[in-house]
Amino acid sequence: QVQLVESGGGLVQPGGSLRLSCAASGFIFSNNVMGWYRQAPGKQRELVARILNSGTVYADSVKGRFTISRDNAKNTVYLQMNSLKPEDTAVYYCNRYPAFHSWGQGTQVTVSS
Repeated sequence: QVQLVESGGGLVQPGGSLRLSCAASGFIFSNNVMGWYRQAPGKQRELVARILNSGTVYADSVKGRFTISRDNAKNTVYLQMNSLKPEDTAVYYCNRYPAFHSWGQGTQVTVSS
């Protein structure tokens, strides 16, 4: 079955950086658009970035600060987050785009001084 395991979150000061990783299994990874999503407290889950091979799309709120990439040989998708802001605080998830019904546990990113 589909498995998605996110890692790399943590507590970081405003302006700092984090790199998230997501190991995927249970489907043909290289054939699918992959995305990073986030859910802040009291808000709906939103898509922040997606990638199919070298083509990428970003939400306006993260454009120029976040970079999504993938390694098809490792079935892994990454999210490099720079110039982090307090409003980036959320649980971050990876999933196919459009998303499978099944989600991983996510990884918490907290941006605070």
